[in-house]
Amino acid sequence: MGRRDLRRLLPALLTVSLALAGHGFGEAPRPLAAGADTFLGSTLSARFDAAFPHYWNQVTPENAGKWLSVEAGRGTMVWTVLDGIFAFARQHDMPVKQHAFVWGQQEPRWVAGLPAEEQRFAVDEWMRLFAERYPDVDMIDVVNEPLHAPPSYVDAIGGAGDTGWDWVVWSFERARTYFPDAVLLINEYNILCCVPQRARYVELIEILMERGLIDGIGVQAHGLEHVPAEVIAASLDALAETGLPIYVSELDLESSDDAAQLEMYRRVFPVLWEHEAVAGVTLWGYRAGDIWKRNAYLVDWFDEERPALVWLRSYLADTSP
Repeated sequence: MGRRDLRRLLPALLTVSLALAGHGFGEAPRPLAAGADTFLGSTLSARFDAAFPHYWNQVTPENAGKWLSVEAGRGTMVWTVLDGIFAFARQHDMPVKQHAFVWGQQEPRWVAGLPAEEQRFAVDEWMRLFAERYPDVDMIDVVNEPLHAPPSYVDAIGGAGDTGWDWVVWSFERARTYFPDAVLLINEYNILCCVPQRARYVELIEILMERGLIDGIGVQAHGLEHVPAEVIAASLDALAETGLPIYVSELDLESSDDAAQLEMYRRVFPVLWEHEAVAGVTLWGYRAGDIWKRNAYLVDWFDEERPALVWLRSYLADTSP
């Protein structure tokens, strides 16, 4: 970079520096849940976010950890974004939760057309190569949405089999082999709201528990905008009966109205945070323009915090040690 280019960048760099200083971000990072036994994390993408460690203390790669993102072309592994996310997490001493190994929604397009033996080898290799590159990953969503989005290669990795879920068992067996020290999780939606799906989910979890293959239960927290707090609490209680810790994943509460979103957070978040079985809560993004649900953001386009985030900081300050 030449001196002229640097001079052109200086105003922008100064603006960013002042903005961060205005939010107290010139100080050492102190996330909202600092000192709590439960982590409060969010997703990271390829978009750099210097403010992240001042809010959150756990990282989930939003799309970068999905098989399609890494190996869109067979045999060509693109780790660039994941490398950056892991480096960022290590720099700030944050645990990383890999999302996800086996999932039908974002598998590489070339997998479906392979013979069964090659499909099985490809899935196994995907986990093995990840383990070689990131042996220190803390948590893993081994299978995502088994009730709703099984992959095209289900039969190649065991099909239903004797348990009805042999393909899930196989996935966890391979993950346990390659990641003996990681917390192995399953992840699914409509569990905190819907009793029939929760019952099926628990049946699958118990199969994995019998084999010593699972360490925690992941429950997505999409769609809770109008779910009564007592329904969420009852679902958490039912899952806690398994004896496994619960990892609340993919939390977003969407409303374009600030007051409505604030009410949602006041109603939903304490139920999740204060439940004794919950080990962590992960938001599915928090910045406007870099979040899956358009109006679920907590920080707007002008770097201003919405009332729900202001309340969340105050609530956590009151409840954390």
